[in-house]
Formats: sequence, C-alpha cells, structure tokens
Amino acid sequence: MEFFTISLLNGISYGLLLFMLSSGLTLIFSMMGVLNFAHASFYMIGAFFAYTITQLVGFWPALLLAPLAVGLIGAAFEKYCLRRVHKFGHVAELLITFGLSFIILEVVQLIWGTSSVDYRVPAELSGPLFTLFGTQFPAYRGFMMLVALLMLVAIWLLLTRTRIGLVIQAALTHPETVEALGHNVPRVFMMVFGGGAALAGLAGVIGGNAFVTEPGMAGAVGPVIFVVVVVGGMGSLAGAFLASILIGVVQTFAVGIDSSFLGAAAMAGWQITPETFGYALWKLKVSQVAPILPFLLLVLMLIFRPKGLLGTREG
Repeated sequence: MEFFTISLLNGISYGLLLFMLSSGLTLIFSMMGVLNFAHASFYMIGAFFAYTITQLVGFWPALLLAPLAVGLIGAAFEKYCLRRVHKFGHVAELLITFGLSFIILEVVQLIWGTSSVDYRVPAELSGPLFTLFGTQFPAYRGFMMLVALLMLVAIWLLLTRTRIGLVIQAALTHPETVEALGHNVPRVFMMVFGGGAALAGLAGVIGGNAFVTEPGMAGAVGPVIFVVVVVGGMGSLAGAFLASILIGVVQTFAVGIDSSFLGAAAMAGWQITPETFGYALWKLKVSQVAPILPFLLLVLMLIFRPKGLLGTREG
C-alpha cells in the first residue's frame, strides 16, 4: 500500500510537469499548425534563466521573470524567423525550429558550461509536505502539482472565457474574417508562440531544481513531450493532460518495480525456461525497460488509434 500510494503521488507530480511542458507545444500546434522541435529547448533555457535569476534576487522573482524572458525570446523568434518561412510549408517550419534547438544548446553551453549547475529547491519548500506510511512526500512536489493545476485552469479560462481567447481561436480557422474585424492576425500568432514558449519556460523553472539543470535536459525530455502530444491527440489540451498523467504514473511505477519479468511470470504460474523464446528479455527488470514504455505506448496508439485519446485529427 505504501509503494502504491507514494508511487501514485510521484507519478501524478511527474505527469503534471510533463503537462506543463506539453501544454505549450499543444497550444502552438492547435492554434498555428506548427510542431515546434525547439520546445524542449525553451524548457531548458527557462531552467538556466531561473538559476541565474535565483542567484541574483531569489527563486520567487525567477518564477515570474524567467518564463517572461523565454516568452519574449519565443515571440521574437516567431516574428523574425518562423513567420518568414511559414509560406514554404510545414517542412520549413520543422527545419527552422530544429535548427533553433541546436543554436540554443550551443549558446547554453557557451554561457553556463557543459556540466550541471547548482540550481536548488528554495528553502521554504525543501521540507516534507506530509508523511504517509513513514515516507515523506516533498513539499516541492506538491508545489509543482499546484502550479500545473493553476496553469491548466488559467489556460482554459483564457481560451474559453476571454475576448483574447476567442480571437485566438477564430484566427486559426477564419484569419481573413478576424483581420477584417480589425485584429492583427500575425500579432495573435506571435502571442500564441510566445505564450507557448513561456509555458515551457515555466516548466523549466519548476522542474529544473526538482531534477537536474544541465545542457542535456532538453534532449532527455524532448522526445517524451512529443509522445504526450501524439498520445493525447494532436492539438488537444485535455488529451495532453490525460496522456501526461498516464505516462507519468506508468513510468514512475515501472521505475519503482525492481523484480524481473521472469519473477512476475513465475508469480502468475507461467513456466519460463532457458529454451523459451526471448528468455534474455524475460530476465530484464521492469525498471530497466521503464524508459521505453512511453515510446511503446506511442507505437500502440499510432497503430490502434492514430487520432490519440482525445484528438480530432490524425498525425
């Protein structure tokens, strides 16, 4: 019971961090049709910006200033780079964001070095939130969950209950009409891209000190973000939320299981002998295959439900 409860809480907190990351990518794709390959890089620079700002003025100002700085970088990139290649189609958009990810990686290494930095959890949140079955649940993980849920509510209210949200949604499907009503459609798209980048930056501020802030963090989490977006359904914010929680919980439980598939088969009454096909695979521990589980889920989803959990379009 202890293992189940603590793993479930850790899985939900990790899943909510994934949602913070994937929500910005989902918004950009659903509003603009752009699959931003540099999204995880915005997450990385958000963490490094937060580290630097924390050194100067503390964590709480960094929680606001770092996402704002990342959002401004994203908006500038959309205005001066992405907008110029939009007329050449999705391939050009993919390539320019792909190139941006490498530029950001090199700049980060030039400024902050190639190793990890000492970006720590603030002292106010470094203790336990509560103790369950003798195991302490960190207060900072609870803070991560709270920020992610507040962000979900804020995005939903913005898109469904405000004039700006209605203009953003209308600009996607009827840009000429929106422009005829006096709205600047390119500026709307710039705001959407900058907002999506800012959400990734916020995830970097929250996740950078909970895990590790180093130049390889974008490459480590980037593929998982795209898995979340595809599994949830391309462009579906609710689908991204469900997929994030699902992947976070599954991966966390798998990491915590130290037994092998051979032992699990024996408990189920199956007799696995050295002559059995794939015997070496049966000897692997569940925790060893945990990193590939999201991608296995991706493959299965593409085979049996290409639209994803709540998506409306395929691919």
